[in-house]
Amino acid sequence: QVRLVESGGGLVQAGGSLRLSCVVSGNIYSINDMGWYRQAPGKQRDLVAAITSGSSTNYADSVKGRFTISRDKAKNTVYLQLNSLKPEDTAVYYCNAQVRDMSWRLLAYWGQGTQVTVSS
Repeated sequence: QVRLVESGGGLVQAGGSLRLSCVVSGNIYSINDMGWYRQAPGKQRDLVAAITSGSSTNYADSVKGRFTISRDKAKNTVYLQLNSLKPEDTAVYYCNAQVRDMSWRLLAYWGQGTQVTVSS
């Protein structure tokens, strides 16, 4: 069993910052790509940022230059630093990880989500 637990969301004023964390635990052999997605009310879940096992990164155009994704392999943790936040960044942020377990299965897992609310 693999579990992803996010933390770090909250209410912040426009222009502020937050740091999201996502810890992966359980029956892990290795973790491949990791990423952060977000879903605003009435909208689809979209990719915000992704990071490979080799630490190559990819960002949505709307967050480039403001958000930074990173990972700590020793801690099985992925982070998302959110700077210069805008009201349109308000959403539930979900962590995603491609995990190979001890049975050698490669599956994608999701966290439960953490709410980010940016007030104007």
